[in-house]
Amino acid sequence: MEERLVSFTLFGQQFSFYSDAPEDEVDGAIAMIREELEGTDLAARSTVPSSTMLVLGCLRIAARYVKLEQEHAAFRASQDQSIAHLIDKVSEGID
Repeated sequence: MEERLVSFTLFGQQFSFYSDAPEDEVDGAIAMIREELEGTDLAARSTVPSSTMLVLGCLRIAARYVKLEQEHAAFRASQDQSIAHLIDKVSEGID
């Protein structure tokens, strides 16, 4: 995929970067950042530098990612255990 320039505005500032990711993924990432930061108290927004707000937004997203990763690992372990149990049952039936 070819790189293209992506530009967007956040907190009245223009941000630009090059990406070769599909457009829907880039749009989704930008929407996620906006959604994460929209929940921030407006009073705090005016007193905290936008760079700090962006870092805090990224930290929130990272925390959600870590939680989802842990939940996924627990789900996989549960599924692996269920499959192992089914294999044992089938093996017992064959013997």
